[in-house]
Amino acid sequence: QVQLVESGGGLVQAGGSLRLSCAASGSIFSINAMGWYRQAPGISRDLVAIISTDGNTNYVDSVKGRFTISRDNAKNTVYLQMNNLKPEDTGVYYCLYKNYETWIDYWGQGTQVTVSS
Repeated sequence: QVQLVESGGGLVQAGGSLRLSCAASGSIFSINAMGWYRQAPGISRDLVAIISTDGNTNYVDSVKGRFTISRDNAKNTVYLQMNNLKPEDTGVYYCLYKNYETWIDYWGQGTQVTVSS
């Protein structure tokens, strides 16, 4: 089992910044990926950004140049720095831990990000 604890959501005006954090604990496998998904009301949960243990990253096109995902492997923590936020970035952000040994995905409880115009 893997437990994920998220922090850093909140309310911000358009153009502002927020930093999300997600710490994983429990049965951590050395080869994994951690990332962030976003879910707005009535819309599916979609990938925002993901990073592997060796630092390879992938972003959805709409956040490229504005969001940066990073991780601290020693702390099993992933971060999402969100700059120049837009109202369309609003949603619940869920942390994902993907175990490449068991191919089981674990999800955090979600943190609300609201961007006002």
